[in-house]
Formats: sequence, C-alpha cells, structure tokens
Amino acid sequence: MVLIDSSAWVEFFWRKGNLEVKLSVACLRKEMQAAICGPVAMEILGGARDEDRSAISGDFALLPWLRGNERLWLDTATNYSKLRAAAVTAPWNDVLIATVALRYNSRIYAPDAHFPLMAPILGLKLYEPGPNGNYRP
Repeated sequence: MVLIDSSAWVEFFWRKGNLEVKLSVACLRKEMQAAICGPVAMEILGGARDEDRSAISGDFALLPWLRGNERLWLDTATNYSKLRAAAVTAPWNDVLIATVALRYNSRIYAPDAHFPLMAPILGLKLYEPGPNGNYRP
C-alpha cells in the first residue's frame, strides 16, 4: 500500500500538473495500491474548487483510508520533536501524514521536498515510481 501525499494529488488533479506524477498516481490507483488518509483529504478537499469537490470526494471514497486515533496525535508530536532535534523543519501536517504512513507500515509517494528530509530520521519509506510512472512493488 502506498499513501499518496497531497503534493502528488495536487499534480494529479491539476490540468497542467507534472505528467510523471500524474502517471504515477494513475498507476498506483490502477494497481489498487493507492491509499488516502484524513489529513491528505482535508488538504485536497479544502483547497478544491466547489465544482470539483464532489467528484474528488467520490474518487477518494473508492480508496482505502488509513485512519488514526488520539494516539496518532501523540506519535506525531514525538516525531515532530525528533525532527526538530535533528534540525529538520517540516509543516506539522506533513509530519502527521508521515506518522500515518509509519503507523500502517506504508510507503509514501510525495514529490514534496520535506518527505526525503524526514525519511532517514523517522524511518519513513518513500515510494519511487518505475519508468513511465509504472508501479514498483
């Protein structure tokens, strides 16, 4: 399972988005490897145009959701502290998304620059697509 970060979904849904990212997201969905979580859905749906929100919600409803509870917030605070101690600054929502991926032992697909910085400190597994965006097990 691959948790797709907001940065990849933005490219996927944007008409002029990065083609490599678009192909990679499409392939993850086709291979039934794409997953979503609440913080990602919040970022995407919160920024979506009114006329697109319903279609995107329907799209997300077809994906497995990686859910959290109150422990997730405490684990996120711990991870945020680890990053700060290592002099890595990342938005709290990216740390939350990374923590969800860690909880589910999921790789994360994120063209966002913060995730490669967090990966060695938190033990986060990053997903790298194959040629032409093909799924890479």
